[in-house]
This record gives sequence, structure tokens and C-alpha cells, in this order.
Amino acid sequence: MGILEIILVGLGLAMDAFAVSVCKGLSMKALDWKKAIIIALYFGIFQMLMPAIGYFLGTAFEGIVTSVDHWIAFILLALIGGNMIKEAFSKEGSEKCNDCVDFKTMVILAIATSIDALAVEITFAFLQTNILLAMTVIGLITFIMSLIGVKIGNKFGNKYEKKQNLLEASF
Repeated sequence: MGILEIILVGLGLAMDAFAVSVCKGLSMKALDWKKAIIIALYFGIFQMLMPAIGYFLGTAFEGIVTSVDHWIAFILLALIGGNMIKEAFSKEGSEKCNDCVDFKTMVILAIATSIDALAVEITFAFLQTNILLAMTVIGLITFIMSLIGVKIGNKFGNKYEKKQNLLEASF
């Protein structure tokens, strides 16, 4: 696999971290670059570490995994999707701190946004991709996209906050 393909995969994998970063930025009253860098570091590092785990699992269990890989992906996606649906209807979600960057919050978000990187890198093992290059590119792209996401989220949050408050007050 060439560098262009790795970059494209990195961009695809970074999209969920980007979306969560936008939400984190939306909840910040003023852009806090320290928090933005912490958010980007968590997402970038986890997107970088999960491929390593996936790669080594893929190389160790290639024979077993290839025969059931479609079922593993289906089960993982069903569990993640089911959990997302459950959280959408949960009342606890609205009470959580949206701009918190504490260890527990960020680890949970980083794991949730990097599960797909684990699955992708299992396939990289089968394609005999340069794992160090792939990990570095994916981690850097995710870091940069997360920083951009926090900035965009904060800009839009501040721009439309008054309109949102007016809309909420009318109900």
C-alpha cells in the first residue's frame, strides 16, 4: 500500500475524531488552545496506537481472522451502533460536561473514535503495509483534523450561541 492510500485511509479514520472535536469546540465559550491540543493528542495517539494493536493481532491470528473477519466487523459495528442508540435516548448524556478534557472522558472518547483504526490495521497486516509509516501518518492526520475540528466547533458555537439561546427561550 502506497503513501497516497495511507493518507486517504488516515483521512477516513480521522473523521469520527474530527466530529467529536467539533462538538468539543462547540461547547467551549472561548477557544482554549491547551484543551484543543489535549483533545487532539488523545485522538491522535489513540488512532496511532490502535493500528499497532490491530496489526499485531492480524499477523498473529491471520488464519483464524480471515475466516471470520466479516462476522467480527459485524458484531463490533452492531455493538457500537447499539451503544450509540442507547446513549442517544439516555438522559445522562445531556448532564455530562461537554468541554471536559479529564482523563476518563478523553480515554473513552479516544477509544470510541479509534475502534475502526483497530479493524483497518488488521487488514493492513494482510496487505503487508509499512506499519510504522501508516501509524505515523494516521496519528498526524487525526491530530491535525482534531485541532481543526475544535477550532471550527468553537467558531460556530460562538457565532450561533445567541440564536440558539433565543430559540431555546421561545420554547
